[in-house]
Amino acid sequence: MAKVVDAHLHEFATRHQVEGLSPTSLHALSQGKSGYSVDKAQRFLAFRKRIDKELLRHAVIVDNHYCRWFENGELNKEQVRAFVVQFSVFSNLFLIAQLQKTINADSLEGMRASKEILANEIGVIFRSPKPALQASSGNLDHEGDPELVSTEGTVENGTFRFRAAHFEWLLRIAEKLDLGFNDVGKRRHGSKSTLFFCDELVRLYGNEDYLISQAASFAVENWAAAGFWDQLVNGLSRYNERTGSQLPLAFFIWHARLEAQHAAHTQEELEELYFSRDINEGDFIGYGNEMLNGVAAFWDGLEMQRKQLIIAT
Repeated sequence: MAKVVDAHLHEFATRHQVEGLSPTSLHALSQGKSGYSVDKAQRFLAFRKRIDKELLRHAVIVDNHYCRWFENGELNKEQVRAFVVQFSVFSNLFLIAQLQKTINADSLEGMRASKEILANEIGVIFRSPKPALQASSGNLDHEGDPELVSTEGTVENGTFRFRAAHFEWLLRIAEKLDLGFNDVGKRRHGSKSTLFFCDELVRLYGNEDYLISQAASFAVENWAAAGFWDQLVNGLSRYNERTGSQLPLAFFIWHARLEAQHAAHTQEELEELYFSRDINEGDFIGYGNEMLNGVAAFWDGLEMQRKQLIIAT
């Protein structure tokens, strides 16, 4: 049956010159769902080309100097410490932006989607559709194990554990670097560039104007899916191997796996937005670039900082 449906949608897309739409949107279009039209689908595909050219080629997505250096694993301890401190500030202050995004949602469904992220960040474990992961989700020994803590599912009826909070995962790395609870995660620990990034997340990602928020969210999702998490995992793994350190990498491994799953959904989410709203395409791209400029400031700050800490310890 699936092959018949796929063949039907392929023929429909070819006939109406809308190749490139997701199966979900093609099905809605073929069924005449409200808000969907061939003309609008063709406009979306042209918009998508603009996005690819004017937004997704931002330097922070295609040419992140810091992450490229980091992946080699040639860090000294002070560079690792500095990185963990700044990343902990971003991770902790992101909660403010995510809460604001939740508050400013324009539908119950949107609010719930934002709450899923927020609740998981603070320690509610996703209830996985996979039985083996469901069985392990209440085990305290598994809460920092990315092999056993699900990256999919829902927080509905999920288990809250303090130790499953993402900040606590980072804190376990910090402790291995002789950093205590009061040495990480606070605004006072952030560099100027890190705080600029965090404030831009609040201003744009958490904006009360839904379309500004969605433009920023789309930009953030594409940045997160561009591979920097894998670069961080590779760099820290090589650092551990080279120095004999045993930094626990669950935080970074889990996020790398999460974003690998999300990457396939970014266009579907954009399509759903486009067909359900009237979007000013120039504004969407503009706000997306503003958000990516904020992201770039964070990494540029880390790049300058690591050069200041070039002398090995």
